[in-house]
Order: sequence, then structure tokens, then C-alpha cells
Amino acid sequence: MTLTENNKKEFFENGFLIIKSFYDVENEILPIQKSIYQIIDFVIARHSVDITREPFKGHNFDNNFQELIALDEAFGAEIYDLTKQIPSFIRLISSKKAEDVICLLRNTDAPGIGQASYGIRIDNPLDEKFRAHWHQEFIFQPQSMDGIIFWSPLLTVSKEMGPLNVCLGSHKDGLCIYDKTKYDSKKSGAYTIGIHDEKNIVSKYKKFHLECEPGDLIIMDFLTIHQSGLNDSNRSRWSVQSRFFNFKEMIGAKIGWKASVTAGSDVEKIFPENFVEKL
Repeated sequence: MTLTENNKKEFFENGFLIIKSFYDVENEILPIQKSIYQIIDFVIARHSVDITREPFKGHNFDNNFQELIALDEAFGAEIYDLTKQIPSFIRLISSKKAEDVICLLRNTDAPGIGQASYGIRIDNPLDEKFRAHWHQEFIFQPQSMDGIIFWSPLLTVSKEMGPLNVCLGSHKDGLCIYDKTKYDSKKSGAYTIGIHDEKNIVSKYKKFHLECEPGDLIIMDFLTIHQSGLNDSNRSRWSVQSRFFNFKEMIGAKIGWKASVTAGSDVEKIFPENFVEKL
């Protein structure tokens, strides 16, 4: 698929773009759904849980997942880790057409996929502990300032399910100042980092809720301010996420294309000028 001039203009102006039907649902999305269905089966069997599931039909790939995690949240964490190892998922995030998008929009022939920058995210109903609040991707994925997030749903994401919220044009204003340990003690790791003076910063921009369907692709600039919406439905929100970066971008090259916060990078040391001083 080739992006139109209007597509490119919209991305550069707004900092994000929804590309409808970018992926083939039957050949690219369905195999991932089937593998998730099987993994849930395997975890149920491994722990001898008494749950009987519907036959796989595609859209019901997560059948009984809510019932399973209600018994033990650790079952969900196990499934989350295992989904990163699905071959059809790996093929999707590293597909040639996805690579072509980063090359076209960043005018590069040297793209990369960040270390520990990809996975199948599971946002459970009403969960705040792991909900991503307002942030820019570059502070958590310091590979290149001009990187692009690739985000694609595995089910229909309606407003009730908590779609991505984005701040229109916020990428144009550069990297924000951040607070470490901004949020309460229930959060840990990357979830403790937030935008300093968040309310005032975010209030400057018009907001968009990006509702989407399987096969759609959302791409976002690494500097676009965004957050995960609160899932107010009775079903988990499943999405495929990956991050491409540009080896040729100067800031990323200067700091050595650092791995993600998840992989152990201390971004407070990498970008001390972008964190408020501790009292």
C-alpha cells in the first residue's frame, strides 16, 4: 500500500494517521487471533482450570479470558508474555509494507525496530494500574526522535472500550519536561513517569479519540502526546504495537539508539534536562 500525498500531509500536520484496512484481516489478523485463542487454551490446561470455551470463530479469540483472570491475574500476565512469541505477530510487525511506511515518512533507508518495543497489549476493563497516561513515546523508546508507533487493534475499539486519545499537533512542540515517580504507589516502572504540569500542557491541544477496527493501522509520531483511554467495557482491549526508528536520525545516533525503558534504559540519566529536579 502506498500512502497518498494527503495521508502524508495529515500525518505531518496532526502527528498521527489512521490507515483503514492496512492489514488483511483474513491472512494477517486472523492467524494472530487463532494463536491467542490457542495460548489461552494452553494456559487453562497447564493450570488445570475448569473452563469450557466456545470453538474458535475469529472475533471470539479471547473467549473466557475475563473469567480466567478473575480467578488469578497471573494467568493474564502469563498469556501476555506468551503472545510476543507468536510467529504471525512477528511477521506482521516486521512486514515489508510496514517498513515501507517508516522509510517513506522519514526519508530513510535504515529503519530499525526498537529492542523490547513491541508486543500485544491487553488493556483490561477499568484497569488503572497499567493504563498509559499522557506521554510521548520517545521518552520511553529513545532510539530516534523521529520514530513512529504502529498500533493496530485485534477487535473493534469503540469509545466504550477506551480508544487511544491523542493531542492534535502536539509533536510540533518538542519533547516535554517529565516527572519521575509522578503517579501513586500502585504504579511501577515506566508507569511512574509522567509529563510535568500535565493538566496545563495537555489543555493546549484539541483531543481525538481514535476508534478503529481489525485491519486498521494507527501510526503516531514519537513526539505526539497520547494516552490509553479507560476501558469501560466488559472485554479486554487487545492491540498489536511496535515502534520503528531511524538509524540516521542525529539525536538517536548521538545517544546510541538506546533500548526502551522496559529493557532497562534509565531515561532520567539519558535526558537529565527533560526531568524536573527532585527536592
